[in-house]
Amino acid sequence: MKGNVIVGQSGGPTAVINSSLAGVIKAAWSLGAGKVYGMHHGIEGFLKEDLIDIADYITDPSDLSLLKRTPSAFLGSCRYKLPPIEGNEEVYDKMFAIMDKYDIEYFLYIGGNDSMDTIKMLSDYASAHDKKQKFMGVPKTIDNDLPLTDHTPGYGSAAKYIATSMKEIIRDNESFGASKPTICIVEIMGRHAGWLTAASALSKDADCDGPDLIYLPEVTFDVNKFMAKVKELAAVKSSVVIAVSEGVKVADGRFVCELGASNDYVDAFGHKQLSGCASYLANLVTAETGLKSRAIEFSTLQRCATHMASRIDIDEAYNVGYVACQAAMNGETGQMIIIQIRSREPYMVDYNRYDIHEIANVERKVPKDWIINDGTYVSQKYLDYAHPLIIGNILPYYASGLPKHLTLKNKKKH
Repeated sequence: MKGNVIVGQSGGPTAVINSSLAGVIKAAWSLGAGKVYGMHHGIEGFLKEDLIDIADYITDPSDLSLLKRTPSAFLGSCRYKLPPIEGNEEVYDKMFAIMDKYDIEYFLYIGGNDSMDTIKMLSDYASAHDKKQKFMGVPKTIDNDLPLTDHTPGYGSAAKYIATSMKEIIRDNESFGASKPTICIVEIMGRHAGWLTAASALSKDADCDGPDLIYLPEVTFDVNKFMAKVKELAAVKSSVVIAVSEGVKVADGRFVCELGASNDYVDAFGHKQLSGCASYLANLVTAETGLKSRAIEFSTLQRCATHMASRIDIDEAYNVGYVACQAAMNGETGQMIIIQIRSREPYMVDYNRYDIHEIANVERKVPKDWIINDGTYVSQKYLDYAHPLIIGNILPYYASGLPKHLTLKNKKKH
């Protein structure tokens, strides 16, 4: 029997992050690992030696199947930044002492940019100190901003939710406007990269025109040009729907949301909490035009709607978890699993590994040539890229009319 596996989840959850966890667990079982431990609330919990024995909650394929249909992070997540190695060796000594105590040989972390930095530092420390442990990153982020992988698990399901909800909002907004147009502004997550907001364009099909305008953070936002576009559309349309990223900025570097009520809260990574962009713009539209306007924030809904998950996304999330654990148990370390496209039509992918040093703390944005119409829409190149990622469904298991979830309350009795 091989050594033990530990797995953690970090950063903002996705609709499919637990599918990656299921993949790790299944691989560990299949490849003869000893115990499988979970970090309760990621690396922050690990530092407190708050570990979960997965066997207390998950024992058979039916549990894994329910886990794949459960939103949020089953193990609990965190936003915790490890300090630099130099000058903080006692932190790393403590972490490796915990791994030795629990006979942990394989360390897997499911997360985005900042989580991959954790894998980088731990693998560097292990290499420098001749440690036996192997470290692998499992990609996860609805932001789709990890480099080198074609896309990240979590993005397809978030894009499917955004496109579906946008289509329903457009249909609803069209119900009004007999005498005057109604302006609806939808705020979508995305601090520096506009992948999520771009997904609103996927709502355009045979029975839906899609949003009228799409604003991504890759392009400087001009309030005056925005108002001119709104007035132009309102003069000829009875319904105007606009998608805007929470992270759009004006020329002086301020977020648009900061033009209204500001929020000074920052997390452990120095990220400012963004909210209120749509509200500010909707109020501005009403003040300048007298037209009825409304603001909608998808907020956490776009990352927790497992009932709307893409089948492609669920399957790929599971596979990257499985392949990551397999690679670690085969002796690989200091890498992240990436998805490589063999063909988009028909859709076929391969899974590979890439050096974590080329991935950690690198942010991939929407290509500039995919942004068209003077920065107010996305091109067919984006649609061709994203459409395969939202294909298929996976039905929840229902009880009393509502989806069933697997949680840490479902502890097995031995």
